[in-house]
Amino acid sequence: MDEKLIALRRDYLTATLDEVDVSPDPLEQFGVWMEQALAADVLDVEAMALATVSGDGTPSARVVLLRGYDARGFSFYTNYESSKGVDLAANPKCALVFHWREIERQVRIQGVAKRVDDEESEKYFATRPLGSQLGAWASRQSAVLDGRHELEQRWKALEIEHEGNEIPRPVFWGGYRVQPEMMEFWQGRRNRLHDRLRYLKTKDGWKLQRLAP
Repeated sequence: MDEKLIALRRDYLTATLDEVDVSPDPLEQFGVWMEQALAADVLDVEAMALATVSGDGTPSARVVLLRGYDARGFSFYTNYESSKGVDLAANPKCALVFHWREIERQVRIQGVAKRVDDEESEKYFATRPLGSQLGAWASRQSAVLDGRHELEQRWKALEIEHEGNEIPRPVFWGGYRVQPEMMEFWQGRRNRLHDRLRYLKTKDGWKLQRLAP
């Protein structure tokens, strides 16, 4: 192993995770951890890895931003025609991962992604900065470009076209909500004996299990 990587080894000493201390509802427990992460000034706390699988079984992962969570699940926004959108159209099963290094925690989520309704997407799009609204129109996300100049020229042309006017949401852009079927909470512990609590959705509610690290 590379000596530089070996030098990065560290132990985990921040906290513990016990069954008696968590909510029976994983979405409520996520809310508790999110509030603690915010209080700890975790960098990019809303960043989450999204893993999808294409129609031919090819896996892909990328980081997207959480834009809301509640009892229904976890939402993010993107171009429906992007690689992730194409994947989710072919196979809506996906996974999310939050990694909060500062507090030595990780949350894994497996579930099914569904588009949010148009009204919700419209409401969110209206909150975006003007430049980001234009960007949603300018970028044919995941398409091949001749160069960055092509993207910037398209954005500038749209800025001129829409100057002084409200920018509508593109029909090819909107939100997804991942409805969880499994959620795992990971707390780093000494000697790599980490705490892992997994919630599995059943017909009777959520089942809580402890996993070996």
